[in-house]
Amino acid sequence: MIGGNYLFCDTYKRMTMIAVVDYGMGNLKSVEKGLKKVGCEVLITRDFAKIKESRGLVLPGVGSFRDCMRNLKERKLIQPILNFIASGRPFLGICLGMQILFSESEEFGKSRGLNIIKGRVVRFPLQKEIKIPHMGWNTVKIKKTCPLLKDTPDESYFYFVHSYYVVPEDKGVI
Repeated sequence: MIGGNYLFCDTYKRMTMIAVVDYGMGNLKSVEKGLKKVGCEVLITRDFAKIKESRGLVLPGVGSFRDCMRNLKERKLIQPILNFIASGRPFLGICLGMQILFSESEEFGKSRGLNIIKGRVVRFPLQKEIKIPHMGWNTVKIKKTCPLLKDTPDESYFYFVHSYYVVPEDKGVI
């Protein structure tokens, strides 16, 4: 998550307008339902003005890096997203939405990302003992505190479906 305030819905559960970017891909409805469940007012949009006026912005995942960047460019959503992130308001990139924050990806050949975080998105190395894509429940090792994981114990299980991972230049962003 990027931004000065890491909470999308404040601790008093007041309704807060969160925009979910519709770039023609992604798990829009599941993100919308999740945010509504915790008390947020949610709008799925590709409208620049709605993105600009929202208190938080979510870029959902699912799909390929190259296609995501192409869709964002075709829909002229790159600059509104960059402007929103620069404003310091809360931004959450989920899966592919997080990956495109990086400089580039090697998925289907090199593709440029938003370059918000210097680094690359790379494919898991093929090994006989590891199935790619990686799908299933695995534990996570929490490297540093994060408000989104406040009540999540280390070694908690999360569900994964992916073939790529990020390699930031600055290991402090992990």
